[in-house]
Formats: sequence, structure tokens, C-alpha cells
Amino acid sequence: MKTYLITGGAGFIGSNYIHYLMEKYKGDIRIINLDALTYCGRRENVSCYEDSGAYEFIKGDICEEVLLERIFRENTIDYVVHFAAHSHVDRSIGSPREFALVNVCGTLNLLDAARKAWEDDYKQKRFLYISTDEVYGELPATGKFTETTPLSPRNPYSASKAGGDHMARAYYETYGLPVLVTRCSNNYGPYQYKEKFIPNCILNCQLTKPVPIYGDGLNVRNWLYVTDHLSAIDTVLQGGKPGEVYNIGAAEDYTNLEVVKRIMDILSQDYHLVVPPLIFVEDRKGHDRRYSMDSSKLQRELGWKQKVSFEEGIRKTLHWYMKNKSFMLM
Repeated sequence: MKTYLITGGAGFIGSNYIHYLMEKYKGDIRIINLDALTYCGRRENVSCYEDSGAYEFIKGDICEEVLLERIFRENTIDYVVHFAAHSHVDRSIGSPREFALVNVCGTLNLLDAARKAWEDDYKQKRFLYISTDEVYGELPATGKFTETTPLSPRNPYSASKAGGDHMARAYYETYGLPVLVTRCSNNYGPYQYKEKFIPNCILNCQLTKPVPIYGDGLNVRNWLYVTDHLSAIDTVLQGGKPGEVYNIGAAEDYTNLEVVKRIMDILSQDYHLVVPPLIFVEDRKGHDRRYSMDSSKLQRELGWKQKVSFEEGIRKTLHWYMKNKSFMLM
């Protein structure tokens, strides 16, 4: 039985990942969920497992070195899957130091705790650092990010994630720690906090408030439904080669304007909402114009495939948020 230490498991992707693991492995694993429960982390996202015997929740911060040392000392950790991070670009512009502390120094603490606990035998151990496409910076009108694209972050959030990314890879090169890095495109789906682009659009539509969109709305993003990200993470964790980076992305890209209009169309047609107007607001500082991910390495070497199209995924997402309206108002 493998024991997973999942950091940030009460957040959006982390909580979805715990649901994914518990459903896929049916009690053949043990999960320790370490989360500081900041404003966007909700213990209740995964509290259904707290009486299962296969799941333990620990409230704590990855910046707490003593706590990390204790967790590794008291448990035989096989896999670390490191989601915990401050992740909202707008907040990073106002609080860059806080982002550096958690995303770089917190990652360093976790890497070091794993190194010390595992140093006698790295065999069968894995440390998966969840990075982001934003570490690459922005693309011109054509082309895609590959794993060899130089990192060129353009805002404090992406810079802090790039710092954690470099630290993770350095621990592989320096200490031989079995580190894997995934860099994923924009995710969407259930349990995503309301400040993020898609849930914010849904919430404003529910409240009949104007939907804000930065600049001209033509920034291009690569949108991946969260379950496809989860299957990619599991694929990399099981079959990936330590020291390697794997891009994860969807087949198609969309402008922010296209995404908002599709959400409004579905809410209007399927849920009979009177959708509010769009309002274009001043663009944020360091706003990357375009991202697009090349996932061919992951597909070629490990056999991963995207299963959920954007059309299917956005309908699933809207259905979940319309069914769980109280989540948006918390």
C-alpha cells in the first residue's frame, strides 16, 4: 500500500486529485492531506473520506519545517505530490513577497524534508512538483511551449513558481532526489475558487452582475478539464522518469472572450439565465498574451491522452456550479 503526501489537497486541483485517487485505487492507498486552509482551501471538499481509515487531514503550512519533519518521521511516505501554492496572479502583484515565501521557500522546505527522510533509499519514491505553463512567459501568435522552452516568467506568481520549479530540479541534479515536474495549462472544473476566471464568470452571471474581462479579451489560453490533468499526474507519477519535465495541455486554444461567450450561451440556452453584459476593464500588469502547450512528449513516452473536450468539460463545469450554488457564495 502506497502512502501519498498531498500538499494543498483542500484546494481546487488537490481536492479533485484526492477524489480521483480514492475512486481509482479503492482503498489500496493511504493519503495524508497537508493544507494550510487559506482563503481558497476548504477541508469540506474532501471531508467525506475522514472516517475511511485511508485518509488523514493535517492542517499546516509547508513553511513549517518542524511539522514537515514530523510528518515524514511518523509516516512512511512513498509519493509527494506538491500542489500547495499561492496561485492568483492579481494577488501576487500586490503581495509578491508572500508568493515567494510559499512557492519558493515552502517548496524548498518540502524538498529538504523528503531528501532527509528518503536519503537512505530513494528507490520507489517519487516527488512530483506541480508547476504551470506560466513559467514559460508568453508566446507570439504561433507556436507552442515545449519542455525545452526557456523559462521566462513575467509576473510575481509565475516567477515564484519558476523558482520552485528550479529548486525541484536542482534537488534531482544535486542530491539525486527522484523529482518529476509537470507544467500544465489552465485548469477548470469543480471546486475552483470564485476569484478564478471561469467560476468568476459563472458567479457574476448567477448574480446578474456585469462580467469583467481584461483588456480586449483576446488573450489566448489552453484550457484543460481537471480530470484530464489528474490522469496525466497519475501517469507521470507511475511511469515518468525522475529528473524529467512533462507538459500537460489540451488540443485547442481559446481567447478569453470566446470562453466567456460560450459560458453565457450555455447558461442562457440550457439554464434560462438572463445573462448580464460584458465589461472590458483595464488590463492587468504583466498579462501574458498567449499560452499554448505541446503535450506530445507525455503522449509519446507515457501514452497519455486528453479525454474531455472543452465543450464537454465546460458543460460539466457549469452543471456542477449550478447544482452547487452555495459553494460560490462561501
